[in-house]
Amino acid sequence: MLFDELKKQKLMALKNKNEAAKAILPIVINKCMLLQIEKKTKDEELTDGDTLNLIIKTIKELDDEIASFKKANREDKVAELSAQQEYLKTYLPKQLSKEEILEEINKLEDKTIPNIMKHFKANFNGQVDMKLVNEVAKSL
Repeated sequence: MLFDELKKQKLMALKNKNEAAKAILPIVINKCMLLQIEKKTKDEELTDGDTLNLIIKTIKELDDEIASFKKANREDKVAELSAQQEYLKTYLPKQLSKEEILEEINKLEDKTIPNIMKHFKANFNGQVDMKLVNEVAKSL
């Protein structure tokens, strides 16, 4: 499971003194643990898809932080957060491009936006930026 892999990598980061991993992995692991507790109350298990979604969400949050630090001319923090972001991106599967998203949409019979979004969420969870899917769908 991806969650277990993250915990192993946290230990490796401590041993190898990987600063980016040491800084960001505990944050992602804590988010996973909170989600796991929430899911257990509903008799569900934490899946790799859930963990991937948390990683993607954390990457987007880091984007916002990086933008804020750029405005404040804090290049040291920008570099630190960018390193953390790049480290997290190593866990993501290959993301679908606009062309691949359009090709997949064209295969669908029902091309309404809710149906398109549901299809991508069910079949390409973690492999596609849902915001990009929405943009491509609206452009049709």
